[in-house]
Amino acid sequence: MRKPNVAILGATGAVGAEFISLIEERNFPYENLKLLASARSAGTELTVNGKTYVVEEAKPESFDDVDIALFAGGSISKTLAPEAAKRGAIVIDNSSAFRMDPDVPLVVPEVNPEDILKHKGIIANPNCSTIIMSLGLKPLHDISPIKRVIVSTYQAVSGAGKEGIEELENQVRQFTAGEEMTANLLPTGSAPKHYPVAFNLLPQIDVFLENDYTKEEMKMVYETQKILHDETIQVVPTTVRVPVYRSHSESVLVETAEPVSVEAFKAACEKFPGLQVKDNPAEQIYPMPLYTSNQNDCEIGRIRKDLYNDNGMNFWIVGDQIRKGAALNALQIAEYLVEKQAF
Repeated sequence: MRKPNVAILGATGAVGAEFISLIEERNFPYENLKLLASARSAGTELTVNGKTYVVEEAKPESFDDVDIALFAGGSISKTLAPEAAKRGAIVIDNSSAFRMDPDVPLVVPEVNPEDILKHKGIIANPNCSTIIMSLGLKPLHDISPIKRVIVSTYQAVSGAGKEGIEELENQVRQFTAGEEMTANLLPTGSAPKHYPVAFNLLPQIDVFLENDYTKEEMKMVYETQKILHDETIQVVPTTVRVPVYRSHSESVLVETAEPVSVEAFKAACEKFPGLQVKDNPAEQIYPMPLYTSNQNDCEIGRIRKDLYNDNGMNFWIVGDQIRKGAALNALQIAEYLVEKQAF
């Protein structure tokens, strides 16, 4: 089997570090590996599979002779992804830059792997919340087409980067010391006001749009429709930042075309790759972010029928947004390309 030459853009960040960890953990095959980052991080030394690499500054020519380029995300994707693709690399991009481009597949490998090989040089990784939700939606959608989704997310501070974790830790210290809590980052860096997340919930992630939904919420709408190949699916989201370090949780109410029994849905979830059923109310067994952190699979539980609508199904789904919600999902796409020798 031919092995690809691989580049990781953003190797020194949180998602880049997760890429490296997963490449080692999953024995991802590669011929040559190149670690790239901004000029500020260039020169950093990182070890992968026992070999030390010097991080290089990312430039268009960095992607010469690269087969698969894993982009950790950020605004640089808009500039460098087309340059990498032009040089023959297949870019798997974690940013939002290309997700809604009709020429760019938006892929969750367990949900729509058939879209991977339709790429024209760039494959987009969905938003972390969309990825986690889609793993719960797909087994239900396969039983009866989904008509409507109402979802509330409970998103960890690490979704805002390591600065989000640092801000939460600092606010907890300030609160316990009886000091006023300072907030400089959340709900979003560009907002005119910032609020503490410690001992609090922030019903805003990213900026508000003209319809009073946030950019994060509208990502879940459009991305879900694209991944499931159905623009008629109604998605009504509310995204909330919570004082949890890692792993996003989501409460999801789904209406399907026909009634589906709890037993049929649970059985479908138990067979679905990347999903573990943790659902026994009598024993207080249900998914929680503390126990899904650093895990590859998402967990689903609290599966129950809508009290008033025979076609309604409730569930609670939790997953590590840095792993499955970012790096792992992208690496699984790369694994598919290697398996098919399509690079």
